[in-house]
Amino acid sequence: MLILKISKRVPESMISQLNNLLKFPPITEKRLALQSHTPFFLSLTRIQFKCFHSSGPVRCPKVALVESPLPISSSVIKISRVARSDAQAALFEYLHYTRGFTYMDAEHISKNSPHFVENLVMKVENEQDVSRALSKLLRYYPINEFEPFLESLGLRPTELSLFLPANLIFLADDHMLLDNFHVLCDYGIPRVEIGKIYKEAAEIFGYEFGRLNTKLRAYEDLGLSKPTVIKLVTSCPSILVGDVNKELVDVLNKLTELGFQRDWIGGYLSSRHSYSWNRMLDTMTFLVEVGFGDMQIGDLIRKNPAFLLEGSGKQIYVLFGRLLKLGLKMNEVYLLLLENPEILSPKCAKNVWKALYFLFEIGMETDHIAKFLRTHIQLLASHSLKGPKTVLRSLNGDRQKLLQVMSENPSKFFALAFKSNISSIEQIRAKNPGKMLQKTAFLLKLGYIENSDEMGKALKKFRGRGDQLQERFDCLVQAGLDSNVVVDMIRQAPTALNQSKDVLEKKIAYLISLGYPIESVAAFPTYLCYDIGRINRRFNMYLWLKERGAVKSMISPSTLLACSEARFTKYFVDVHPEGPLKWESLKKSSLSS
Repeated sequence: MLILKISKRVPESMISQLNNLLKFPPITEKRLALQSHTPFFLSLTRIQFKCFHSSGPVRCPKVALVESPLPISSSVIKISRVARSDAQAALFEYLHYTRGFTYMDAEHISKNSPHFVENLVMKVENEQDVSRALSKLLRYYPINEFEPFLESLGLRPTELSLFLPANLIFLADDHMLLDNFHVLCDYGIPRVEIGKIYKEAAEIFGYEFGRLNTKLRAYEDLGLSKPTVIKLVTSCPSILVGDVNKELVDVLNKLTELGFQRDWIGGYLSSRHSYSWNRMLDTMTFLVEVGFGDMQIGDLIRKNPAFLLEGSGKQIYVLFGRLLKLGLKMNEVYLLLLENPEILSPKCAKNVWKALYFLFEIGMETDHIAKFLRTHIQLLASHSLKGPKTVLRSLNGDRQKLLQVMSENPSKFFALAFKSNISSIEQIRAKNPGKMLQKTAFLLKLGYIENSDEMGKALKKFRGRGDQLQERFDCLVQAGLDSNVVVDMIRQAPTALNQSKDVLEKKIAYLISLGYPIESVAAFPTYLCYDIGRINRRFNMYLWLKERGAVKSMISPSTLLACSEARFTKYFVDVHPEGPLKWESLKKSSLSS
């Protein structure tokens, strides 16, 4: 038994965790989806009741007292694209011109509350002119502004009733909520990520002026960059509640002891995950207890950070235990993990576990399993196997024949057993081995797993030799961006690296010359993918309007570049009497240059 083998070196708490984790198959818990109705349009009587009986902002999750006259279905309502666009425009104009929301706030809410917009359309679905009908409706029937606002932050429609304040319908009545919301936005936290913060740490939206900013700066004082703090806050909002999170500080200190830069962790955090800092500490302690030195642990983490960060280190217990149970010695497990650190990533670990199950199921002996695993670990980790019954069916159910094929001709076995075709990457490599090798080396640095399906797609997406891609990557770092931030940018907008170094430098220099910080490129990496003509035309138009006081200063690049031509014309051309003439002039000069 594994526990007996390492009990002398591992604390009882670790043994307990390991013993629990080695039970499989895992039990999955079915969760019942919460079905609820959310208030939509409120009668004037109820609005008066809510306004005159308000006791102040309420931030704790509460179910609103008003029943919804229009039930909200969890299914998607089919409406035409034109009707949706008209409804978004009507909501934007109501929020911006009637209610006094800033342009960016009104635009974000109207574009990112699809369920609310669909219900707006349903209220006037029999009208021919949807835009006009909605404008009239919004003029006489105020809406609960918290609904589209919270939906635009990323909350699901079925969750809204749990978070709607019971005594408010106008956002302006909750000054602390809006102040703290804008603190998060100004700090650089994406608006669609703020919903998670609202759900998990609602109390921060009641902080007095300046307190939230102080907490954010406290994490920067630990030696973390702003992009890293943003990732920490969006993945673990609770770190903003109370004092600076002690467990997080302990993890940072331990990583520093292992030779990592203070800000290293920021390159591998994701807002899609939550992290257990205690479990990370336990994982690193576990590796020490079973015989790994600091240098060895550091090497493992450097070669595959995902094993520590994705799942907060849970898979190390499981995989380590199963490999030892196969009969591999401690030093063999260490060499296997060090030479193939990618097998500790969640996806690869899952593939290895499936492979172990497969090999046990077909009756392979334990010592043969260990040998087969050592020899073919990279392929088994990067590809998923079919079920044993499916593979045996192709051999008429003959287990002995399957075992013989695996022993004498493993490539034939892989062709039969893998779900995906493993020849695509090999075909690319055969066409241009030198170029392929350079590009593969570059993608490995970005965190792609060798021979994986994701690697195959990336090889087709990135254009240029490996040294050219590296030169363009270095260009972004030299512009003032952290290398970990650049990795995230490239994953979001891979085609940015398909441009020459000169073009990238020119685009960045242009944006900085307009007064934008370099971080604005990190916040909107797709900026680098737009052609120079579009960038020049739209920013020149914006600057022209700004000089005449027709627009507010510092509108984000995404707002200017990502919107359609029609929307840009409406809000950045037609807002000035001479705007259309200037816009035509800019387009003509762009064509002639």
